Amino acid sequence: MRTHLCEQLNQSHIDQTVTLAGWVLNRRDHGGVIFIDLRDRSGRIQVVADPDYPAPFAIADKSRNEYVLAVTGRVRARPEGTANDALATGKIEVIADHITLLSRSEPLPFQMDDDEIGEATRLKYRFLDLRRLVMQSTLRMRHKIISALRRFLDQREFVDIETPILTRSTPEGARDYLVPSRTYPGQFFALPQSPQLFKQLLMVSGFERYYQIARCFRDEDLRADRQPEFTQLDIEVSFMDEDEIIGLMEQMIRYCFKTILEVELPNPVPRITYADARSRYGIDRPDLRVSLELTEITDLMKGVEFKVFSGPANDANGRVAALNVPGGNKLSRAQIDQYTAFVAQYGARGLAYIKVNDAPAGREGLQSPILKFLPDDVLSEILSRTGAATGDLIFFGADQASVVNDALGALRLEVARDLNLIAPGWRPVWVVDFPLLEWSEQDQRWQSPHHPFTAPRTEHIALLKTDPGKVLSRAYDLVLNGSELGGGSIRIHQADLQQQVLRLLGVDAAQAEAKFGFLLRALKFGAPPHGGIAFGIDRLVALMCEVGSIRDVIAFPKTQKASCLLTEAPSTVDEKQLRELGLVVKKPRGYDAK
Repeated sequence: MRTHLCEQLNQSHIDQTVTLAGWVLNRRDHGGVIFIDLRDRSGRIQVVADPDYPAPFAIADKSRNEYVLAVTGRVRARPEGTANDALATGKIEVIADHITLLSRSEPLPFQMDDDEIGEATRLKYRFLDLRRLVMQSTLRMRHKIISALRRFLDQREFVDIETPILTRSTPEGARDYLVPSRTYPGQFFALPQSPQLFKQLLMVSGFERYYQIARCFRDEDLRADRQPEFTQLDIEVSFMDEDEIIGLMEQMIRYCFKTILEVELPNPVPRITYADARSRYGIDRPDLRVSLELTEITDLMKGVEFKVFSGPANDANGRVAALNVPGGNKLSRAQIDQYTAFVAQYGARGLAYIKVNDAPAGREGLQSPILKFLPDDVLSEILSRTGAATGDLIFFGADQASVVNDALGALRLEVARDLNLIAPGWRPVWVVDFPLLEWSEQDQRWQSPHHPFTAPRTEHIALLKTDPGKVLSRAYDLVLNGSELGGGSIRIHQADLQQQVLRLLGVDAAQAEAKFGFLLRALKFGAPPHGGIAFGIDRLVALMCEVGSIRDVIAFPKTQKASCLLTEAPSTVDEKQLRELGLVVKKPRGYDAK
């Protein structure tokens, strides 16, 4: 239906007759001559309808935004003084000899060139939102990123293998999405939170190098970087240790950034232990673009009379830490109060601070309500350890270590955003040496920070019987600019060790057989050492496109309440379908469908 795409045309096509097809981005009537910006997937070009050509002029006159047209005409240079250097086709235009109206459009709910469209409107009319050039560009970028990842893996003999969508529910992790079975009344499939068990089975099956662009489903509370259904690049390999896997994945991510963005990432990517990340940054996915770090001062506070500090300092699970903010002295009391309210969201009961007005002057150069509680030698050591200088401000956290880490870790990023302390560029880092197990006070049992198939470090296996809390895992996460891009581990490939870890997690032999029997059986039949990783495709694309939400890089996303405004899903189903499944719907008390 056409000879060219709009942005394929340039000055070399002048005097050629071409046929284009696309949408009317806008229409302008200038004293009888009608100008139409015609848009297709490549971009746009200006079409001119002259009244000297009555037939095409009549159709152009009736055309409105988002009408679909086919245009045949001659390419010419724009008259002197009318070129638009902001457009790729800004030096040429097409004089229409013939226009065919292919489809009409009703009045639009928003203008296609509007940058301030509400998200609810965008999602309800997603088919229109996706026509906008910014969305076209983003989804094409997503395609290029996935293609680059595939190329890298294909060239290294990885095999793309699909795994089941309808599987069984397993414990741990987020809530499953359940699918009732018609043929087995009262029983349910679960949608996979990841292909974890199947990719391990593929290693037992001898494929050695597997990958998949996998759809995954988790029924969890949502935020800007979470969706109930999402896409991950799932990878598993045999006969590689963690250093080899980390090295290969570094190559892949560097290849992707070099190919798509022409950006050279560090080689090698630096590594930091989980313990150091929590200690220095308060979080296990540190944004290294921010140079601020937490300073340990627990030992300094054990003997002070200030119970707010000495209490946590003398608690085996407590911590006192400081966060020095360069130039923070200019923060007003109102701003500090806002930060106090901010850290309260993370469990902090307050936010002590010291303003450094004149560092060399010691106590006399400091300003804070807590100065009277701290001796001179302690104040001097705080200034020395934090490196605080005149004009800085020091925040303090004192509580259980987990609360201090969460609160100051979040404050570190909040202050950096507010004071423009985030450096430009890309700062990847591997986080390693995660604990294999974490104790849950609420449930009074051990839990797995990653998943129960993560292998412990070989030299720590004996500690599983004597001191499980000290066991480190063979897990690794790749973090980029504060976002977790991917996480993986070496897996347990011995059935007896897997059963031992499951017992520690409170899964007895009967439960293990019911939930994981197929995996445990497979591990008894010559399972090779193996490990893998999964990368969040949506997060990776959002980062590389520099957008704030993964909803902007997914064609048809859900809202933060896990609904689809376009299709109005979820929805009710008719009684016949429910009867076939043996289901009766009982809405929770107080439930409001609105």
